[in-house]
Formats: sequence, structure tokens, C-alpha cells
Amino acid sequence: MDTKIRLSKSIVGEKEKQALCQAMDAGYLGMGTLVQQFEERLKNYIGARHAVTVNSGTAALHLALMALGLKPGDEVLIQSLTFVASLQAITAAGLTPVLCEVIPETCTIDLADAAKKLTPRTKAIMPVHYAGRPGDLEAVYAFAKRNNIRVVEDAAHAFGTVYKGKKIGSFGDIICFSFDGIKNITTGEGGAVVTNDDKVAQFVMDARLLGVQRDTEKRFSGQRSWEFDVTHQGYRYHMSNLFAAIGLVQLDRFEPEFKPARQSLAKAYHQQLSSMNGIILFPNDYDETVPHIFPIRVLNNKRDALRQHLLNQNIECGIHYYPNHLLTFYRDRAPFIITGKFYSELLSLPLHPDVTKDDQKRIITVIKEFFNNGSLS
Repeated sequence: MDTKIRLSKSIVGEKEKQALCQAMDAGYLGMGTLVQQFEERLKNYIGARHAVTVNSGTAALHLALMALGLKPGDEVLIQSLTFVASLQAITAAGLTPVLCEVIPETCTIDLADAAKKLTPRTKAIMPVHYAGRPGDLEAVYAFAKRNNIRVVEDAAHAFGTVYKGKKIGSFGDIICFSFDGIKNITTGEGGAVVTNDDKVAQFVMDARLLGVQRDTEKRFSGQRSWEFDVTHQGYRYHMSNLFAAIGLVQLDRFEPEFKPARQSLAKAYHQQLSSMNGIILFPNDYDETVPHIFPIRVLNNKRDALRQHLLNQNIECGIHYYPNHLLTFYRDRAPFIITGKFYSELLSLPLHPDVTKDDQKRIITVIKEFFNNGSLS
């Protein structure tokens, strides 16, 4: 049996190990100067006024929503086809997710469907940058402006992606990234809230440290707050120096290694698979998009058979994602005809910097074998 080709993978090495050892030798593992350095590097790389780190992408979304000061039960528009973390962040903030259809070409929120679901309680929209692709962000912000609602971008897949000449996070309202183990860069676990809004940034800085006012400044100077005030609910969501140590190395590796590797793999998939009957690909915009995953659409009810064929050849594949309107906690009995059909076609192929050219050739060969042999039926 050939060696397994992983669907996704943490890409860490000796430099990350050395950085962790140095952080441990320094003797302060919690939130300190390394977190401060990482935040400075992040905001300078992205081109934003604030980059506030937390311990997960979900925590970033949660605190971003809390920072809006909304009332319990206020509504947030979001597509049904996204990872459940997006919805969990909404309900954790005491808000109500209102599920919408997706645009099949990009798997981003269908604003026409969202417009039908507006109510007086609609206060925000959460566009999800599926697979690293933001869709029509100009239309999202125009929609938000017309309806006087806030925008919290779920950019967990989109670190490094450029939209019309600007990096995601360098413009807009509130943008949330994830740095978990398999994202475009990792801190082991982690995330960030990126914004040019001073009030939002300060809220998140306090809320990540149990609501203790201005505790971030103390910790960055190696001190603790002993006498303080708390004016709102907070959480233990801060990033540690250990996470930040990994993140600093990953940032150094992103432009020269990770970004071109992901884009090159996506372009090669597109070149080899775009003319194949039975498959639909997403737009070939990989000079701007830094893809986190590489989903394809498999037509004619053959998705599950292709998936099994790949697994039989020791090639991992995935399905991103199970629609949230089908989950018990978020059940919505609306038909979601587009999302349902779209989900039944989705299959994600291996995409990470450790996928070699030979690995990719093997993947493509196995896919072509499947279709050229009558789907092996």
C-alpha cells in the first residue's frame, strides 16, 4: 500500500521547536512579550490598526460579536454551509444565527437569500471566506451599509488572501482569523481579531483576560493587575507566549514557503482537472487567494464513490462542511435546496505544503482512473 497522503497537516519543524525551547527557557509561558511581538508583526503584515490575539478562531468570532454590544436574541446572517464553530460563536454571544443559502460558484453567502431573511432584529452579517475565497466583499459591505448592520468576517480560511489589491483584514469592519494546527499559518491553537475600530479592539483586549480592564498593558510589560475593575463578561481566551513563539516563526515562513506552495498546488489541480467531465472547480484565482482547502464538486451523485475510491488508495479526502441547518441545535426546516445539492457534491482534496508533486500526480491519476473507468461501477 502506498504511503498515506494526508488531507491536511500541521507544517512545523526545527525552527518552531527552537522557538518553543527559547520561550520555555525564558521562564514565562503565559501572555507576555512574545504575544506582543506576534501582534505587532501580524498587524504590520496585514496592514491593520489592531490585531488582538486569542486562543482560537472561535474565541475571535465570539469576542468580536460581543464587542458589538448587541442584545440577546439579536440576529446574525450567516450561510448554513460553514464549520459549526461560526454558529457556536454566535450563540455563545447570546445572538441568533439566521441561516442563508450559498452562491455555488464561490460557496459564499447568497445576499439575495439574506435579504429575504432580514428582520428588525438583524444586527450583523458574518460572511465566511470559504476555502480562502471572500466572494464579493464589496456587495457584502454595501448590503450591510444599506441595512445598517455590522460585518464580522469569518476569515479562518483566508490568511494571506488578497481582495482587489488589499489583504483580507487590512480593510473592513471586524475580521477574524484562525491559527489552529492546519490553517495557513499556525500557532498550535489560536486566532486573532483584526480591526481598525479602537473600541472593538479594546473590548476584545479586556474580554480575553476575564474582562480585567487594561490587563493587556500590564502583561506585555511583565506585570500583573492587582487592583482593577471589570465592567463586562470576560473569558480566559488570551494567547500564550508558547503559541506566539510558534506564530512568529510561521509568519517568517508564510510568504516564502507556505503561500506559494498552497497556490501552486491549487493551480496544478485546476490545470489537470478543469477539463474533466463530472467535476466542477471553483474559480482559478490563486494569484490572490491563498487556499486553505481545495474543494471540488463531483456531479451525478458520484461524490461518495469517488471519496471511497480515494480512501481505498490511501488518499485522505474530506467534506467541508455538513450544513448547519441539519444539526439538531441549529435545525432550520426551510428547504435550503441550493445548499443541500451543493453539499452532496462537495469533496476536498489534499492541500498543504507537504503535498509533493509526486503526491499530487498520484491523486490526479487516481481521480482520472475513477472517471475513465466508468466510475469503477
